[in-house]
Amino acid sequence: MPAETCRDALHLTLVARGGRRLIDIQRQPDREGDPTEPATEPPDPADIASADELYVTGLHLSQYRHATRAPELYWFEALRRDPLDSRCNNAIGLWRFRRGEFDLAERSFSLALKRLRRRNPNPYDGEAFYNLGVALRLLGRDRKAYDAFNKATWNAAWAAAGHLAAAEIDAGRGAWETALAHVEETLRRDADNLRARDLKALCLRHLGRGVEAVALFTATLALDPLDFLARDALGRPLSWDSQVILDLALDYSRMGDLERAYKLVVDAAPRPDSGTAPLLQYYAAWFADRLGRKADAIRHRQLARAADSDYCFPSRLEEILILRAAVDADATDPKAPYYLANLLYDKRRHDEAIALWERSAKLDPNFAIVWRNLGIGYFNIAGKPDLAVAAYDNAHQRAPADARVFYERDQLWKRIGVSPEKRLRELEARLDLVTLRDDLCIELSALYNQVGQPDKALATLLGRNFQPWEGGEGMALEQYTRVRLLLGRAALKCGDAAAARREFQSALDTPCSLGESRHLLTNQSDIHYWLGTACAAVGDEASGRAHWRAAVKFKGDFTGMEVRPFSEKTYYSALSMRKLGNEAECASLLDAIGDYAKTLLNTNSEIDYFATSLPTMLIFEDDLQKRQETSAYIMMAQVDLARGAVADAKNWLQQVRRLNPNHAYGADLWAEVNNDR
Repeated sequence: MPAETCRDALHLTLVARGGRRLIDIQRQPDREGDPTEPATEPPDPADIASADELYVTGLHLSQYRHATRAPELYWFEALRRDPLDSRCNNAIGLWRFRRGEFDLAERSFSLALKRLRRRNPNPYDGEAFYNLGVALRLLGRDRKAYDAFNKATWNAAWAAAGHLAAAEIDAGRGAWETALAHVEETLRRDADNLRARDLKALCLRHLGRGVEAVALFTATLALDPLDFLARDALGRPLSWDSQVILDLALDYSRMGDLERAYKLVVDAAPRPDSGTAPLLQYYAAWFADRLGRKADAIRHRQLARAADSDYCFPSRLEEILILRAAVDADATDPKAPYYLANLLYDKRRHDEAIALWERSAKLDPNFAIVWRNLGIGYFNIAGKPDLAVAAYDNAHQRAPADARVFYERDQLWKRIGVSPEKRLRELEARLDLVTLRDDLCIELSALYNQVGQPDKALATLLGRNFQPWEGGEGMALEQYTRVRLLLGRAALKCGDAAAARREFQSALDTPCSLGESRHLLTNQSDIHYWLGTACAAVGDEASGRAHWRAAVKFKGDFTGMEVRPFSEKTYYSALSMRKLGNEAECASLLDAIGDYAKTLLNTNSEIDYFATSLPTMLIFEDDLQKRQETSAYIMMAQVDLARGAVADAKNWLQQVRRLNPNHAYGADLWAEVNNDR
């Protein structure tokens, strides 16, 4: 391709034999007057004047599952001003429904309809009717649900869904002719709806029209060979994945065939690592109860509580009903409340989850994972760190070989300010667990660095091939860089500038075994400052100045998954300016760092609206204000240290040590100020 070729001139066409174009791609010119605007953070709910904007803002946050803002706050604000706002009541109803709060969802949908039907019994939009029907079905109120679904069919947008839901209720009570009529209405509007096709075929089969049913099931499999209800109806093999069996059983249950649903889960042979063994038995008990087979239900619940709980993660809304029934049916079962709590915690019904975990732990005190879950709940939700520590101690005592529990217990200790020395002793006593996990090895390296043993940290890091994981971005690299800087500074202190230069250079030339490289926005001014200092010390002034100039070029930083105008590394840009003889620029930058730090101290911390992940809060909630203050104190100490005010710098660092004795920059700067490293 000629060097002068620009991408706007490229045109790719792929033509099949016969001249038919398969691919035709060319960059389109930018449109004039493009209405697309840059994304901005929405105001707080109380600062939005319009109910319409409150609704739409919440809708956007919900649609994109925003990582840092809650849509319901905007809808609740609209309802505070107008309790009958139909759109926001419908939105809150869906929010509550997805949390499994079916009774509260029913109330919200009813409030939406109260406004919608004030002037017209058949409102313009039937969504609230349909949503009400879905909530009522899960509350066991099929007759009222049936009426709501039929009202939803008045509106074309919800006619297909409303007729299908009504058909399922008809099938459940054996009204196959009426069910067929409803499902035909659905298929008139949505011919490829697989659930509707399957239900129609079941209706035909129950009405004695078996040949037509087989033909329809066969045609459905031509559309989707993985339609498991059609496969099952035709006697074809099902998936080995028992999660599919659970979904299929619920499909049969909704369509009124409890016998087939029961037989499916009873006959299932789950793989040991599928996590479905307990759920299959709880499902069987639920279906048996509804079929009036009480003895079978008791037997299945006993099998469920004895099944292996590993990898069992309930997630379906119906499983809230199934597990609640199990909790109510057997007050001695420790597993049903545990599973239900896991599901409710995921739905952010935290207080209910904690109460159920406590019930499970009381029934079976030797169940380690329920103690682990309680530790998270006590710390993140209840704000009771002492109870969290005790819960994790219980979990570790009951599962001493569980490296995950061991790691999380250490992270809890770190969060509450347990000394690095105590944490290090605990990790060194269980190196058998540490070596099982990348994150534990990184934490061990960090603790070696923290207590002034970088040689051990380096050996730990270089003795392993790390695999990157979400939430662990930059962790191995951060400790490796810290190791090399600590070793290089120690060599400088001993007068071995050549060795120091090698160490600092190694900080830039990271090994592949760490499994990652630096983010393009990461500030590396600290490495270049120290490398420049070592180069100058061995007489290579030109290289030294080149590295200092490189340090000066860094603007801002990317840390904690966010871009910042200043960070603890900006200090090294200022020191590099001084090394280059630019004292005025150094002083100006130090002033800017100090002003930024003061702003942090006087600003309430909040999560960045555009943050996509929060790695420091993957397990335990972080005190964002304390973290912000700690960062500010570090920068204030750096500014004072650069200006020669050592006593003031020490005072700031004492604040850091009080807030977070495990803070890396705080420990390294404290050692530098006290000439310990």
